This record gives sequence, C-alpha cells and structure tokens, in this order.
Amino acid sequence: MAWTREEMAARAAKELRDGFYVNLGIGIPTLVANYIPEGIHVTLQSENGMLGMGPFPLAGEEDADLINAGKQPVTELPYSSYFSSADSFANIDLSVLGAMQVAANGDLANWTIPGKMVKGMGGAMDLVAGVKKVVVVMEHCAVDKKTGAIEPKLLNACSLPLTGAAVVDMVVTDLGVFTIDKKAGGDLTLIELAPGVTMEEIRRKTPLEFLHL
Repeated sequence: MAWTREEMAARAAKELRDGFYVNLGIGIPTLVANYIPEGIHVTLQSENGMLGMGPFPLAGEEDADLINAGKQPVTELPYSSYFSSADSFANIDLSVLGAMQVAANGDLANWTIPGKMVKGMGGAMDLVAGVKKVVVVMEHCAVDKKTGAIEPKLLNACSLPLTGAAVVDMVVTDLGVFTIDKKAGGDLTLIELAPGVTMEEIRRKTPLEFLHL
C-alpha cells in the first residue's frame, strides 16, 4: 500500500509553518492548499506575480488574469498584492514542486523531456534559485506507457535537463519521505515510510544508497 496523491499532498502540507509565503507548483502540489494545518496562516503565491491566492471561483466568476501554476482560476483575498515575477519569487519561504527526476545531491529535473515541444521552463528555475526551502512531491516511479517498464525517479544523477542544481531539500513520494542534506554533499535520508510500505520495497525501487532513521 502507498500514499494516494491526496495523502502525499497532506504530508507535504506538514512542512508549512505559520507566516510562510508558499509557492505551489503544477500537479500534486496544488492539492497542498487543501491541507493547510489548522491554526496557521500561509500566503500562497502564483507564478504570475500574485501574492495571496484565494480559493477557486464560482462558475461564471472566473478572471482569466487570476490563475495558479496549473492555469486553474483562483480568486483574490483582501490582502492580495501583485509584483513582478522576480520580486514575487524573492518573498517565498517554501516551494512545493512536482518533478520528473531528483538526484541524491538535490538536483532537480522537472521542466522538459528532450524531443517534446515545450514553450519554456516558466518560473521554475527562478523559484529554486531563490526560495529558502524546496519540497518535491512526486510518484516514486514512472511507468513507461509503451512498454510498461517501471522507471525510478529518485536517482544518483538526473538524465533529463536540470531545472536547478543541488536545490531540493525534501522529497515526498507515494512510498515515503526523504531529506537531502546539501551541505554534506547530498546525503539522502529516508525519514518516513508510507503506511504498509516496507523497507524492502523502497530499496527495490530506489537505485541508489540512502540513509534511514
């Protein structure tokens, strides 16, 4: 048994702290907004320079200029404010992002697969370069749609183009939670297993050495 996407988002939300300015990336990270711990206040940021995102609007009340990273419509809050993207990114305490690959030293690849048409990496490079803490939320393995082969996403080194080098602090997957000590040159430590997941399974699906608590 492994965590669902919702459960992964809920686990990532435990890293939020009162007063944090938080960026939520495309995919599973957008679900983190549903699990902000009771009793704390966080301000959500959108890559278009909006600081202070509200909930999804009612049908018919959408504003095309108010969107989150997944291009979903959001609303303003009484304290919402607007900056250039550069200034907006400079305020972020925590960024929760998806990824295609993460390396043991914290390298992140999450913007393109060679050969596929991509308009650009958006604000991902700016986010990971200046944010205080980066948490990646992703499936532990990818499944090749053509062959059905299982491909690990937590690796010794990324094979895809990097978004940032040595930028990831924590990885939450459907199997467990890892921290990366970048000061120690990339010590990867398993700190939590998802309910029902065994150490044998996680070692079988993780082709690199890691420490564990």
